[in-house]
Parts: sequence; C-alpha cells; structure tokens
Amino acid sequence: MALHIKVKEHFLREMEELREADLFKEERFIHSPQAASVSVEYPAGAALKQVVNFCANNYLGLSGHPDLVAAAQRGLAERGFGLSSVRFICGTQDIHKRLEREMAAFQGMQDAILYSSCFDANLGVFESLLGEEDALISDELNHASIIDGVRLCKAERRRYKHLDLHDLERHLRETMERRFRLIITDGVFSMDGDLAPLEQICNLAEEHEAMLLVDDSHATGFIGRTGRGTHEHCDVMGRVDIITTTFGKALGGASGGCISGDKVLIDILRQRSRPYLFSNTVSPAVVAATLKALEMLRASTALRDTLEANTMYFRKKMAGAGFDIRPGIHPIVPIILHEAELVQEMSRRLFDEGIYVIGFFYPVVPRGRARIRVQISAAHTREHLDLAIAAFTKVGRQLGVLQ
Repeated sequence: MALHIKVKEHFLREMEELREADLFKEERFIHSPQAASVSVEYPAGAALKQVVNFCANNYLGLSGHPDLVAAAQRGLAERGFGLSSVRFICGTQDIHKRLEREMAAFQGMQDAILYSSCFDANLGVFESLLGEEDALISDELNHASIIDGVRLCKAERRRYKHLDLHDLERHLRETMERRFRLIITDGVFSMDGDLAPLEQICNLAEEHEAMLLVDDSHATGFIGRTGRGTHEHCDVMGRVDIITTTFGKALGGASGGCISGDKVLIDILRQRSRPYLFSNTVSPAVVAATLKALEMLRASTALRDTLEANTMYFRKKMAGAGFDIRPGIHPIVPIILHEAELVQEMSRRLFDEGIYVIGFFYPVVPRGRARIRVQISAAHTREHLDLAIAAFTKVGRQLGVLQ
C-alpha cells in the first residue's frame, strides 16, 4: 500500500507540473455527430456551444455523410455488430475480402490486409518482414506508430534527417551489406502537412536495391489527381513496395486500416503479423461504410476537388493576413506561434469566437515550434472559412501575433 501511495503522489505532481506549465492536454466533449460544425461542452460542465470544427481529420466530410451512415446500418443489419474472433479462426466475412481487394485496386497494389487501425498495421509490419540481418531507415519525423513498430523489430535501426535525401543516401550506402533494407516515410507528415519527395526516394530505393514503405494515412482519398495518395501525386504508382493507411480519416473517420503491397508480402503478414493474428476483425459496419466511401471516390473527384479549393483559399487568406504558415498544398495548415502558452491561450480565445482548433506543443512537436493545426474539410463552406480567418485575425491582433 505504501508503494501505491508513492506512485500516486509522483504522478499527481507530474500532472500539476503539466498544468502549471500550460502543457496539460484538455479534452472537449462533442455532443453531436462529427461534422463541419459541432456542439461542444468545454470546459467540462459548461453549456453547449456550437462551433466550426477545424480539428478533425474529416478531410472529405464523410464522417457523418448520410450515404456512409446508411451503408454502415446495412452492414450492421446484414453482417452483425462484430465477429467476436480474429481473422484466421472464425472472423473473416466475404465483405472483409472484398474490401481488401478494393483497397488494393484503389491504391494500385496487388493485395491488401485489414487491421483494426493503421497504428496496428505499423506495429505489425516491420517485425514480420525483417530480422537481424536487415536494416530499417526511417525519416526522423515519422509518425509515433512507425517509431513503435520499428522498436519491435530486430533489424538495424537508422534515422535520416527529415526529407534529407543526401542523408538517406548516406544510410543506404552504409548498409549495403545488409540482406534487406527498408526505407520508411510518411507520405504526408501530420504536424506540418509537408509531402515526402517520393520520386527522388523511389530513385534512391531502386538505385540501392532497397524497399520503400509509405504511411499514407493523411493522403488516402484526396491527395493525387483521383485521390489515390502521395504515390499518385508524385507519379510513382507501381514503384512503392508497401503502403500502410487508415480508414479513420478521409474514408469515413471511424476506425480500421490496412497494408497493401505485393501479394507475397501480404501473404507473409497474414501468417506472422501479431496485431492481425491476435486482434478482432474490423467491424462489419466499418467495412460496409468504407466500401461505400471507395465507391463514391471512384465515381467522382468532386469532394477532393472541393477540399483542394478550400485549402488553397484558406492558405492564401491566412498568409495574406500575416500568419506564419509553411507553404504547401495539404489541408493540414499549421499556424506557427512558437510558444506553448501562446498556443493554448489562442485556442481558448478562438473557441470563444466559435472556432474549434487545438494547440500542439512539446512533446508532440519540437520545443519552440508550438502551433495551432488547422485542418480543412470538403464539408467547410466559404462562410466557415471566412469566419475562421476573421477570428484568427482578431485574436492574433489581441495577442500581438499580428501587428
């Protein structure tokens, strides 16, 4: 019992230190479906407030789309709530195989394998394919799920400087004697919205006989001319060996993810990948809704086109107002404010103005690079965007961010 008290007091002190440094991460409670405008309780116990939502990864506005909701309801009625099992025992339905085929085709790959999340996919891919004789070469700003997945693997681990092709090539040259080498990169990096230079990375991979894995979670469905992802945008479809991605962002925003690639790699993952072998199958409702999302994306690029137009409009107007915005094309728009306390205060004041955004600060981003990350959606109207621009400008002047 004494140890329990000691442990409890330690973590209570840590929590208080986070609050005093204004680094405590607060949750807001949404009392409505995910959408461009949501009803939020903040702080806890406060009256509900209707705010325009610029926090979600709801890039195509499909999270509450009636066609996806109807598809999920049909999936629930026709295939049940869940499988109560893992895939290789009694947890595979016909719709799971159909979604794997359609995801592989959509991404231009031979085959695909479903996971309960892309986090699980990244936890399960490296250990299954590589061993002590091999080497992993990962961008230093890759997602936390990649970092954790790499830790589980016995291959030699190397990190190259963010988007630095010269440093990547140095690591490739220094690992020439390894059996297999795998380059790992996010297609889009979630904190800055910058895209990996996949054409140049593919060139290096082919020159040095290395494989390439891309996590395309922040690209699948809307980056590229038809929304296939960063490999379509960079014109390297057919040159990326493995793609991991999620269904929890643009493709409906629920859960689930997949890995796609050469059929032999996917077959090995079915035999070895522990998160696949020991996690329950993706819910039939999620599968049915994801299939509907893919059907909509194959039929029309209207949603991605609207998203692209919204993104360009917002980026241009915010840069014109004087905010520090990293140039780019992605609907992740980081407003760099540098200090965590300033980010926290600005997000609170913006909430009062009816704009729901969240501040990001260390350890999520490097010290001195705190920012508010705005995420644009195809569901946002021009009025929503103008409201946000006006609120940012007003609060930015109040806090001395803008002159």
